[in-house]
Amino acid sequence: MLEDLVSAVRDHRAILFAGAGVSMTIGLPSWSTLVEHIAAELGLDRKIAQSPDLSYLTLVEYYRLRQGSIGPLRSWMDRNWSIRDDEMRKSRVHALICELEFPIIYTTNFDRNLEAAFDLYGRDYVKIVNAKDVALIRNGVTQIVKYHGDFEDDQSIVLAETDYLDRLSFESPLDIKFRSDALGKTILFVGYSLSDMNIRFLLHRLWKTWNASGYERDRPPSYVFMLRDDPIEEAVLAQWGIRVVTEPDVAPEHALERFLEKLLAAVRDEPERPREVAAKDLKSKTRSGNRRAPTRVHRPGTASARSRSS
Repeated sequence: MLEDLVSAVRDHRAILFAGAGVSMTIGLPSWSTLVEHIAAELGLDRKIAQSPDLSYLTLVEYYRLRQGSIGPLRSWMDRNWSIRDDEMRKSRVHALICELEFPIIYTTNFDRNLEAAFDLYGRDYVKIVNAKDVALIRNGVTQIVKYHGDFEDDQSIVLAETDYLDRLSFESPLDIKFRSDALGKTILFVGYSLSDMNIRFLLHRLWKTWNASGYERDRPPSYVFMLRDDPIEEAVLAQWGIRVVTEPDVAPEHALERFLEKLLAAVRDEPERPREVAAKDLKSKTRSGNRRAPTRVHRPGTASARSRSS
């Protein structure tokens, strides 16, 4: 396991940035389901709505123009992207996020499933959606920062094209807070393909800030967990000081859980705990002398990892 990441998490010097992939581990709808719903509600031809030339951002912008607001769409998303406690108990990923005790968690997810997990496991947290919520921060209590808004506040949601364009100045209160938080801490991105240009611009600006300071070598390392090797993403992110981590020997649907299990075991300095989802892997390790399957990390400044054949 990666010693600098383990040390940062253990010493509460790491920020978790959680994307849609975290919510999808518990079976929540994908963006394609959202597109299908918008098409049905507006009476659009599904082929037009699903055209690769039309982004979901533009489609949501059109929805707001037609309906006057995204209120009805937000209500539908809130109903369909929330889960019951008995379903949440099945999510090992959410349990592991609670157990890892990150002091700050940023998320671009609108749903309240992270908060529900903290409630379920009796963990204190402060939810931050806007500037006034910053006053609620308490020492030793996890901050869950809803970077793209929350279902409880329509005005906070960054979902339509105009919303994203307005955020490109990176001068909103949450943007300023993130820049401050991120400058001195390790960031771990999970549940992302990093196709979100808003996030990519922010990473680039952070890199430029460190580069201009003359102390780029002192920047804490940051990581992004990806389901599979992508040499193009690895090369682009490496130039910004972001290391790509994968679990190449684990099925994609279990990869994030496996990675977080290994991270928690390393943080606690204890052997990995067997999990049902890792049964095959454990049997394989037993046959090979209990050799631990490696987590693959791609470091900036080294040759890009070779793409694995599927």
